[in-house]
Amino acid sequence: MKAIKEKHSLLMRWTHWVNFPILTIMIWSGMLIYWSNDVYTLTLFGHTFFKFFPDWFNKALNIPARLHEGMAFHFLFMWFFALNGVIYVIYTIISGAWREIVPQKRSFKEAWLVLLHDLHIRKMAPPQKKYNAAQRIAYTAIIIMGFGSLFTGLAIYKPVQFNKLTWLCGGYHAARIEHFVLTLGFVFFFLIHVLQVVLAGWNNFRSVVSGFEIVETSSAPGPFVKEPTAITPSTPDTDGK
Repeated sequence: MKAIKEKHSLLMRWTHWVNFPILTIMIWSGMLIYWSNDVYTLTLFGHTFFKFFPDWFNKALNIPARLHEGMAFHFLFMWFFALNGVIYVIYTIISGAWREIVPQKRSFKEAWLVLLHDLHIRKMAPPQKKYNAAQRIAYTAIIIMGFGSLFTGLAIYKPVQFNKLTWLCGGYHAARIEHFVLTLGFVFFFLIHVLQVVLAGWNNFRSVVSGFEIVETSSAPGPFVKEPTAITPSTPDTDGK
């Protein structure tokens, strides 16, 4: 028998979906800024394999000569990005949801098994609760990356006012490289995340939108099933009753 089960809270879904357009605008406006000094390349043994980014790529996305526009959008939406991240972290701490996200000792080993299962190399997926091991690692990493982007962004935005932060990042140029690499990490995470959503199926996607998912139950408890609640044995009275 099928039943409806609550899976994601309203605040979790709110911060998840709000983050999507904000992060898109941050990456897009960051590319407008980076165009003014696009010095990074993928070079090995003196040979340049790739330039970030080729002229045809910039022209296709209408990036050239929009530095001021990029700065305006980037420095406005970075506050929404930071606020949304802080709200999410505070929520996970207060609600205890962090226990479902932070990787455990066996998570790295199980993440490899999850990968083999997703690639259809392994038939059985390792047992999981709300999130599997790969999701735990990815979701924790993305939070760390968010704070890393915020700190490195401030270090290159105001290197004089935040000179100690810039120093902790290894200097202005190191902070700019770190900020750039973190941005590429966000793009990579987004692509993997979309692929995982597709592989997980419609029921999983619907739960992130509505907050509920449809599950199979062995009995007939009713149309709505709440998360199981732990039963604590009662303590006997001192008089033995």
